[in-house]
Amino acid sequence: MKYQYLLPVIALAFAACDSKEENQRENALENKADRLENQADATRKAGERKADAIEDTKVGNDKLKLNTPQDKEADATRKAADARADGLENKADEVRKEK
Repeated sequence: MKYQYLLPVIALAFAACDSKEENQRENALENKADRLENQADATRKAGERKADAIEDTKVGNDKLKLNTPQDKEADATRKAADARADGLENKADEVRKEK
């Protein structure tokens, strides 16, 4: 009679365990999401390097001025890189939701 209460607990414990295949699938999704986030970080860094290189092309008195054509181009480059990186991070979030 005592054991009737244990059976549902034991059954629930076994049902809560993930199978090997489920664990592998979740690990694969997590790895894919991590790769996307790493790619987003690399995209931001590359955009920043490119924008800095654009700003470095200023010469003479332009180096002291703000809102030069180089500054505007550099800002546009940063915004584009950030938009691409944000898209990659959104994809990573979607992949994680699949788990």
